[in-house]
Amino acid sequence: MEDGCASLPTFADIAAARDLLAAHLPVTPMWSYPALNAAVGATVFLKHENVQPTGAFKVRGGLNLLAGMSPAQRAIGTITYSTGNHAQSMAYASAQFDAPCTVVMPSNAASSKVRALTALGAVVELHGLDMASAQARAEELAVETGQLLVSPGDTPELIAGVGTAYVEIFEARSAFDVVIVPIGSGTGASGACLAAARLAPHCRVIGVQSTAARAAHDSWRAGECVRRPIRTRADGLATGRGYRLPQAVMCSGLADFQLVTDDDIRSAQALLASDAHTLAEGAGAASLAAILARPARFAGRRVAVVVTGGNASPAEIAALAGAARTAVSDAA
Repeated sequence: MEDGCASLPTFADIAAARDLLAAHLPVTPMWSYPALNAAVGATVFLKHENVQPTGAFKVRGGLNLLAGMSPAQRAIGTITYSTGNHAQSMAYASAQFDAPCTVVMPSNAASSKVRALTALGAVVELHGLDMASAQARAEELAVETGQLLVSPGDTPELIAGVGTAYVEIFEARSAFDVVIVPIGSGTGASGACLAAARLAPHCRVIGVQSTAARAAHDSWRAGECVRRPIRTRADGLATGRGYRLPQAVMCSGLADFQLVTDDDIRSAQALLASDAHTLAEGAGAASLAAILARPARFAGRRVAVVVTGGNASPAEIAALAGAARTAVSDAA
């Protein structure tokens, strides 16, 4: 929750989250595709978080938070600010527990995202032109309504919830050399760091973010939370500032942090569609983009790649269709 004094999550929190989530979410599949392996020169296992009920891994965090609240707290509800998968996570989890949920989004938020949230029963308020304005409005509303203010990044329960995906990875196959994690706020990467430290200490956790939205990357490099402009097409990576809790975990747990271009991400989306039968949104393809951008670094290694989400926009799907037509034309 939105609390500058929130304590760092631990592996014990992830283990507890796994027990809470067992009744709500099945283990997601993880597959290796020979055509994809041949294309990238590594043995890649895709963790398919794109098949979650909201289409993204963040649903684990929302459900963990709501499951751990008391009936009285749920009756008051939550309020958050987001334009993407975090918002759907909170709306979905709130619907499962019959709890009120308010999401504040910038006034230029896509109408399709607003419809998705309202279909889940959330109250959506459009405010301001950017996430900073939306956050400020959410903070005001939390004071007025008494709803729990939930930060997309600095909420331990969210980190613990999404960390369960990495427990599933390492319990299925512990002999990975590397796990690559897309980073927006950093909740997934910090969960990966905690899980790897306990279950696969030999496995290196590498984060990846777009060069066009590098706030988390630059915060990690600087050792302090910084702000950076957002120009990326990948909504799930479009975070304009570093978050304290994820950065505190990643500072010691993340082996490296790699930047990729939006064009690298687009190429990875196309490869996932053609060689792994997988529709990924931009953030969901970022881990594979890291391999495509630096193939020698991963050559011959066993790599876990997390497809964090499949909520590709109509523009992304159209671009993939165009790439497929080009490939067919070139082959002819």
